[in-house]
Amino acid sequence: MASGMQEIFSEKLTVQRRRAFGAAALWLGLLCNPANPAIAAAGSATVAASPPGIAAGADHARDHSASKTVLVLGDSLSAEYGLQRGAGWVPLMEKRIATTRTRAAIVNASISGETTSGGRARLQALLQKHHPDIVVIELGGNDGLRGLPLGATQANLQEMIDMSKKSGARVLLLGMQIPPNYGGDYTRRFAGLYATLAKQDDVTLVPFFLEGLQTRPELFQADRIHPAAAAQTLLLDNVWPYLSRLLPNSQAPAGADAADAGAGQKRTTVTGGASRASASVSK
Repeated sequence: MASGMQEIFSEKLTVQRRRAFGAAALWLGLLCNPANPAIAAAGSATVAASPPGIAAGADHARDHSASKTVLVLGDSLSAEYGLQRGAGWVPLMEKRIATTRTRAAIVNASISGETTSGGRARLQALLQKHHPDIVVIELGGNDGLRGLPLGATQANLQEMIDMSKKSGARVLLLGMQIPPNYGGDYTRRFAGLYATLAKQDDVTLVPFFLEGLQTRPELFQADRIHPAAAAQTLLLDNVWPYLSRLLPNSQAPAGADAADAGAGQKRTTVTGGASRASASVSK
């Protein structure tokens, strides 16, 4: 699968490689399925400390000197699938923020196997409970791997953006790409919908969340599907330049995780789903 991940981005794939990747992607779909017993317990959420984003309207009136809250709504890529608790990019982000002058609380409401439909259904309650200043949306990968209608995926993401902005939060959208299992047109349109939404809604976009992992199979877990612990800093480095624009006084250098390790940060755990509260897995 690691080799397949590299081939996603090659314009000249052989038919044989496409078929091999298709099989791997189906396996990924099974791993990401919440009904899978190995995944069913996944997706806890962490709280640390974080500020607002760059949207418009009500959020501009918020006090930027006060402690901020960042809500991360994602799938197992953000829910520490197969990793030791605290090793994922979201907890690393918490530690990095602690090295800055920003006071922020991070709520990780990611659940393994989550789709845009599931995220949309859960978001309003999360907004009402946590009143985030920034909402990080890392969803859509599972929609694409399952070949779900792109119109529905885009509509769900649009609704999540609208709900977040209406609540006064700024939005950070993490772009995703998928293998060409459902044809080149579907693959291109899937990748393009993130840029389309970011442009029309004036929200901040991370062009490709997994950038840099395509050609490095050693950065994947033994399943050759999910990013390993060694890849989490790279994922954070992909997000940080964009997130830091939304955070006041957040000028910590990229790769600051060595300093992060010693930064004591108060942490609270919240659950993405009641039945998944204590898991150590995610995608």
